[in-house]
Amino acid sequence: MSSVVNVADIFGENVFNDAVMQERLPKKTYKELKKTIEEGKELAATTADVIAHEMKEWAIEKGATHYSHWFQPLTGATAEKHDSFISAPRSDGKVLMEFSGKELIKGEPDASSFPSGGLRSTFEARGYTAWDCTSPAFVKKDPEGTGAILYIPTAFCSYTGEALDQKTPLLRSMEAINKQSIRLLRLFGNTTSQKVIPSVGIEQEYFLVDRDKYLKRKDLVFTGRTLFGAMPPKGQELDDHYFGAIRERIAAFMKDVNEELWKMGVSAKTQHNEVAPGQHELAPIYEQCNVAVDHNQLVMETLKQVAYRHNLHCLLHEKPFEGVNGSGKHNNWSLVTDDGINLLDPGKTPHENIQFLLVLTCVLRAVDRHAELLRESASDVGNDHRLGANEAPPAIISAYLGEQLEDVLTQLINTGEAAHSLKGGKLHTGVSTLPDFAKDATDRNRTSPFAFTGNKFEFRMVGSRDSVAAPNVVLNTIVAEAFSDACDVLEAADDFQMAVHNLIKQYASEHQRIVFNGNGYSEEWVKEAERRGLPNIKTMVESVEYLTTEDTVQMFEKFDVFTRAELESRAEIKYETYSKAVNIEARSMIDIASKHIVPAVIHYVTSLANSINQVKQANSNASTVVQDKLLVQASELLTDTQNALEKLISVTDEVAKKEIGREQAYFIMQEVVPVMGQLRKPVDELEMIVDKSMWPMPSYGDLLFEV
Repeated sequence: MSSVVNVADIFGENVFNDAVMQERLPKKTYKELKKTIEEGKELAATTADVIAHEMKEWAIEKGATHYSHWFQPLTGATAEKHDSFISAPRSDGKVLMEFSGKELIKGEPDASSFPSGGLRSTFEARGYTAWDCTSPAFVKKDPEGTGAILYIPTAFCSYTGEALDQKTPLLRSMEAINKQSIRLLRLFGNTTSQKVIPSVGIEQEYFLVDRDKYLKRKDLVFTGRTLFGAMPPKGQELDDHYFGAIRERIAAFMKDVNEELWKMGVSAKTQHNEVAPGQHELAPIYEQCNVAVDHNQLVMETLKQVAYRHNLHCLLHEKPFEGVNGSGKHNNWSLVTDDGINLLDPGKTPHENIQFLLVLTCVLRAVDRHAELLRESASDVGNDHRLGANEAPPAIISAYLGEQLEDVLTQLINTGEAAHSLKGGKLHTGVSTLPDFAKDATDRNRTSPFAFTGNKFEFRMVGSRDSVAAPNVVLNTIVAEAFSDACDVLEAADDFQMAVHNLIKQYASEHQRIVFNGNGYSEEWVKEAERRGLPNIKTMVESVEYLTTEDTVQMFEKFDVFTRAELESRAEIKYETYSKAVNIEARSMIDIASKHIVPAVIHYVTSLANSINQVKQANSNASTVVQDKLLVQASELLTDTQNALEKLISVTDEVAKKEIGREQAYFIMQEVVPVMGQLRKPVDELEMIVDKSMWPMPSYGDLLFEV
């Protein structure tokens, strides 16, 4: 039996956190570092040297032999290069274990081998990693305890200063929202709060499959999703997996995941079975935005690493199985001051909370004005299969406020003032042994892509394997712009109370169209959204256009979050990423169909033909109706498969002739993807009739239910 773990004892034990720094750093050094963290003050070289020495000593005590600047390039994953602590050997043949402030603050990985969208040429290799001291360093140990690495969270930029990563623009956007939020708070008489921080909680969905079966599915190995596969007799229609009892094997996996995360300071709190069979969810407690983004990367890495130890494989693709729910992330976002005030907390009487109403209507204004950009921030190749697929938020951006806040806004729009707020009341269960309890004034809406849930907004569109940095960059910046515009008006007003009242009403009226409390999965909503003039961007390729519009460029440049060149580079990277990913999928389909499926079906058809001949030879009066029917059906589907295969080979060969970037991406979306569907259709039908022993890979039933 496994030993019982005391969470309080192990939590953060491998993190160079505030408690460790207070204990190990000289008081003066600690104070200077805290000033850097809280106020952005520059860190003196001598101070950095002291911190680096203590960090190294602490890491060595944890078993670390190497350190790594851990960063997030534009691949969606993390990157690391390990350097040992040893310095040049001494004359006596011994070595010193050294780590300087310079090595802590700055690293120099190759910048030309990561996606740059043209910001770096192949021959321009220099790039820099810079220590993000607001996200604590940590040690990761291998499961056998034979070694460990000190990881230092960093930003990554080019020799000429452009952001080549996810973190740099995220930190810039956090500065932008902080500055504009403080402006707004000062207008309302708040002189005590010194900083406003985006607080983020990220719910992570994922699938687990048996590793031995996974290795027999080359589509999963090459692309992360099944390119072929017929639905099993049972899917998710009984809703019996959602919040169901967790299987023993999965529970053991979850236990190990939690322990690994807790040791690294990730506050993993909630775990449960999700809707689809084989699907699960993990959610941590809210954290400062950039730390939450770092920790989500750790969550994804840990899920995959621990799964390997349990002979499982973790699938983070947004749609690994057609016909059952895909996976996403819910990005819960709010704004909190350094002294604990949540700007999105409506209080008990939101109709009287003028500051909250201004913040709320500013957020609605931001989301309405930049709906396309927010949609783009959640776009990736896998999400094209998920968004709007009657399971996830639709591709249309709308905001859910609930009955209470929608009623307040309606009062403001119709009468110019809000006189009351709806109350939650009591929930009466009708069972004498169960207590009656206060219920919320508002229900939840899981079909909304951007839902207000008490004191935060939940952005539900993000893909399960994607970094949440981009959505938070967009949220921080578009709300900073809305706050800035509001402050410009209010700072120039003669009568502040009248001006803020008018501004709330104006924003509520002008952006009422973005509010929708109904069923976002319905066809009626698609028509209603079109009537309202809301964009419905169905694919990643179409969304990329909005990264480089003049409005987008001007906004990001105004708040020093992105330059035009950085935005253009990201658009190029998105186009290339889409093209490469789908091209790999298409070529994987060609490879699997040519080498595995067609030969297997030929073998099956031949066995049918032999059966017919043998039966007729044994007894000419014996019926072979079943074999004849299956032979004709399988042969026709085999012909359809071969025709679609040849068509896919032909159209995929055309990809290389298209100009890399936008042209190639659009060609693949419009020409290649439909043919991939044409090939899948007859293959999935063949799977339903070919002898299982002859089918060349595990079925959906094998993958989803045999874990």
